[in-house]
Amino acid sequence: MNRNDVRLLQAMRSYPSLTITLPTHRTSPDNRQDPIRVKNLVTEAGNRLMKEFSRREAEPILTRLDALTKEIDYRTTLDGLALFVSSEAAQAFVLPFTLNERVVIDETFFTRDLVFAMNRTPRYWVLALSEQPTRLYEGVRENLQEVNSSFFPASHSGPGGERALPNDPAVNSSAYRDEYHRQFFRSIDTAFSELNAVDPLPLALVGVDRYLSFYREVAGSANTVITTLTGNHDKTPAHELGALVWPLVKQSLAAQRERVFGELEAAIGAQRAASTLGEVWRFAHEGRVALLVVEEDYHQAATIDPSGMILTPVADPTTPGVLDDAVDEVITAVLDRGGRVVFADPAALAQHQRIAAVLRY
Repeated sequence: MNRNDVRLLQAMRSYPSLTITLPTHRTSPDNRQDPIRVKNLVTEAGNRLMKEFSRREAEPILTRLDALTKEIDYRTTLDGLALFVSSEAAQAFVLPFTLNERVVIDETFFTRDLVFAMNRTPRYWVLALSEQPTRLYEGVRENLQEVNSSFFPASHSGPGGERALPNDPAVNSSAYRDEYHRQFFRSIDTAFSELNAVDPLPLALVGVDRYLSFYREVAGSANTVITTLTGNHDKTPAHELGALVWPLVKQSLAAQRERVFGELEAAIGAQRAASTLGEVWRFAHEGRVALLVVEEDYHQAATIDPSGMILTPVADPTTPGVLDDAVDEVITAVLDRGGRVVFADPAALAQHQRIAAVLRY
């Protein structure tokens, strides 16, 4: 699941829209309880629907929900499961982060927990370059999920790929083949850039030196590359590839965090920085935050004034009318406006009251 998936879910509006989320387990014997928990939550959802709707009105949703749950492969579950069912959708997502157990019936799908988890989980792209084929993965820690889109996975169908090179002594076969490789990897980068524009994430490249060189030569998105795994991994399963790539990504993210503190210090000297949640909230919603730095364990409930720009922290997140985590809302606002978010260790931003921003202007 990526941010585009979440946006598509958030755009759907019909009543009833049913959301079921729960934590799941990767291994036996813990995962034996997962089908039972899903069944119990489905029963709860059905009972709630039947209290509000007639059998005829509820039947289409219940039928879709039943079909969706039958497709779940509990041998491949990870840490969380989310089910979304309405008159226009029926989707299940197996997720590499845990979720609260919930049944929500509303006019829109309940996505807050997903947004929260995605905001605070290290995520990245993996582009495994090859002729047959190039594959794109979404990564969360060591877990990779292959992206299947209208373009990916992509095979090189031109000369030097699926088609033979011209048998003409007047043609420099090597140069001819290289040019078509450049065209292929340029198309790879164009397709990737479109996806990355929707969900901007760091990129890890995988491939042999030749393909890496071609891609770097033609790629407009090369500045997003944070690490490279060199070698032929055409046959490497996703779980093995993730185990190889994640340590490299983790190391690069740690180095990135160190560089970020330098950016923050420079911005403070240039008077283009903000500290404290209240200040950062206002600048984030004005679209002025280029870089947000926040301690990874920082959460804060708050109230918002009618203008939406003045935030007042409160102690009890369960109080009516209180935003249960204003920090997560700031993270989302920065990402939605094209800013970057970097998490710092606990207590690393004590002098900024746990959150700071580098401003665009």
